[in-house]
Amino acid sequence: MTVNIFDTPDVQDFLTAVAGLEQAGGSERAKRILHRLVSDLYRLIDDFDVTPEEFWSSVSVLNELGQQTQFGLLAPGLGFDHYLDMRMDAEDEARGLTGGTPRTIEGPLYVAGAPEAEGVTRMDDGSDPEAEAMWLTGRVRDTDGQPIVGAKVEIWHADAKGNYSFFDPTQSDYHLRRTILTDAEGRYRARSIIPSGYGVPDGSPTDRVLKLLGRHGQRPAHIHFFVSAPGHQHLTTQINLAGDPYTYDDFAFATREELVVAGTRIEDAVEADKRGFDGAFTEVVFDVALTRTDAHALQSRHARPRALQDATAG
Repeated sequence: MTVNIFDTPDVQDFLTAVAGLEQAGGSERAKRILHRLVSDLYRLIDDFDVTPEEFWSSVSVLNELGQQTQFGLLAPGLGFDHYLDMRMDAEDEARGLTGGTPRTIEGPLYVAGAPEAEGVTRMDDGSDPEAEAMWLTGRVRDTDGQPIVGAKVEIWHADAKGNYSFFDPTQSDYHLRRTILTDAEGRYRARSIIPSGYGVPDGSPTDRVLKLLGRHGQRPAHIHFFVSAPGHQHLTTQINLAGDPYTYDDFAFATREELVVAGTRIEDAVEADKRGFDGAFTEVVFDVALTRTDAHALQSRHARPRALQDATAG
């Protein structure tokens, strides 16, 4: 039997009590948000005639997501990260901040404190000699095309197996994570390896939720960036490498056409030697344009919990 009780006075009074709307103290904003959230869920239970078995099965999945720290993995899969980007894009347009490199999602795998270099650096530790060598380079300019000297370019990406250092204990500290300050031409250069795409863990709560939706949990090969400079809007973005089977089918909805970059295979021995490679390598070029702004709040990345490498780790 289907019943609908959401709009009854008893339920509405109950929601007021649950959200603490008549209680002193606490956060009024938190109360209003929780009231809206719980109200929408109560109505959903009525509208879809959710059974106790379905409800408690959902609670079990939420518990597993927390235990396995996968909320940050499922969130982009459900489009929350991209939706927040869409909101920020709309805010930029309203402010007139246009013409810069598009943003896209940060993801949950950044680690603060990566080693810093000026102009050029090496990101890999040489532990995977079978990985495809990569020369990653580009210039940071303003929207008028002028180079930005000393711009901070933070880069992180997966290894050839799709794993990230810090989260993968088999990798060395800050493997494939670096910060580069651009040179007098606004250029950054990094020797590294081509990353692999990856999928959410098979059978994990994130995987099970996506399969309920008839979706996969695969990401294409990609490289993350934070780019910042005084007087310019902070940029959070990533590039997807062209040719990956999931470049345009990213479960995290991070793909933007302007951020799909094709690598160029270079086999010339002289060019390889210039960059410190023993043989052929793939060059990936990603130029960045930052928009000008005097708003200090827009010059830094937004605050959120992020991983920090234990400086005392051996």
